[in-house]
Amino acid sequence: MSPQESRAPDPRTARTKARLRESLLAECAVRPLAEVGVSAVVRRAGVGRATFYLHYEDLTALAVDACADVVHAAVDALHAWQTGPAAVPPARPPAALAGFLADAAERAPLYRTLLLPGGGGPLGERLHRELRARARAERTAVGAPHPDLVASAVAAAFTGVLADWLHGTVPADPAGLADLLWPLLLALHRAV
Repeated sequence: MSPQESRAPDPRTARTKARLRESLLAECAVRPLAEVGVSAVVRRAGVGRATFYLHYEDLTALAVDACADVVHAAVDALHAWQTGPAAVPPARPPAALAGFLADAAERAPLYRTLLLPGGGGPLGERLHRELRARARAERTAVGAPHPDLVASAVAAAFTGVLADWLHGTVPADPAGLADLLWPLLLALHRAV
């Protein structure tokens, strides 16, 4: 391990990045990401432009970082029912799934710029990667067959449906979508 890897994260860096994320989300609350500029973000965050570029390549990189919580929330919502590695999934979706979808709907304009129809885009790639890793690890831990195949299918289905729903091509309210999506994901788990 190099000296840089063994060092604890710098709290100043963490605070600066947090201010930049908050600033971007505040800007995106009043206008689309495409209309937000680095100048507005750094001004609101109270940092210099050079500081921004020290931490982020561009606004898209900042936006994906700012939306990382949605990825973690999605992964947690899909697995909220688990109390142990051998727990049996319930027939009804966990309440956390509908709650996650309701929260996602509130920030839909921002998420739509990062999560393209079908599940592509920088946020879609991150969501797919993290969902796949969690599903694969869980299947492997309990000895379920075909962990790679099922993990890929579950991650792709969830990411694609979420993206299409946010883009308005899957009509449903958050609770209704959770009710429709849950049996689909369970079927993918049970398919092989």
